[in-house]
Amino acid sequence: MKALLLAAGTGSRLRPLTYSIPKCLVEIAGKPLLGHWLDLLVQGGVTKFLVNLHYLPEQVESYLASHPSAHLIKTTFEAQLLGTGGTLLHHQQFFENDTTLLVHADNASLFEFSSFVTAHDHRPPHCPITMMTFASDCPQSCGIVEVDKQGIVQKFFEKVRHPPGNLANGAVYMIEPEIFPLLKSFARPDIDFSCEVLPRLLGKIFTFFNDVYHRDIGTPESLHCARREFPPLLIKHYQRGHQEL
Repeated sequence: MKALLLAAGTGSRLRPLTYSIPKCLVEIAGKPLLGHWLDLLVQGGVTKFLVNLHYLPEQVESYLASHPSAHLIKTTFEAQLLGTGGTLLHHQQFFENDTTLLVHADNASLFEFSSFVTAHDHRPPHCPITMMTFASDCPQSCGIVEVDKQGIVQKFFEKVRHPPGNLANGAVYMIEPEIFPLLKSFARPDIDFSCEVLPRLLGKIFTFFNDVYHRDIGTPESLHCARREFPPLLIKHYQRGHQEL
């Protein structure tokens, strides 16, 4: 499996912290968010990574070059941001003929990767995507989804004042190659995956519920929460992994 780690964001809501450091390198438990993603996914069996860069790219490049899995990582600089879907389409040759994991690498997340893979492998045949979901404690700030009894997304509610629930889109997806014709149909380089692609796939998006931990690091308040909540879960996760070995 290959992964696209989106690391180009400016992190404007985290300023002034992100004036001097890209959001993906903000640390939790002594490690950048991007590093947590790389370690989790390498352990899960991802074999190749593409990381897109835009804001303070030299810092991200330097960090990736020093990472133990640097030999698995390719970077791409976007002078003009292409959007989530645009980046995926622009690098179709890198990803085609393989399942792609699409990740917003500036969020804090912890889950059993093998369970996510199993869910995707057993998705309904008409669903080219499996979306990670989580229970949000601030649903009005998230993209909320409604799913049917099979776990297939039927409705989206993007940051509405009174959402109908708290089941949120975690912005982590497993995607099959048949998504590329849809991306090409936009006939332009910049495509927003969440706002433009997903609405066209209602009834075709399977879901995997992350019952361990997921938080959007979008504000100083959410960063503070993650720095308090994430470390003990991280320790338990890796202790369990060593016991299973």
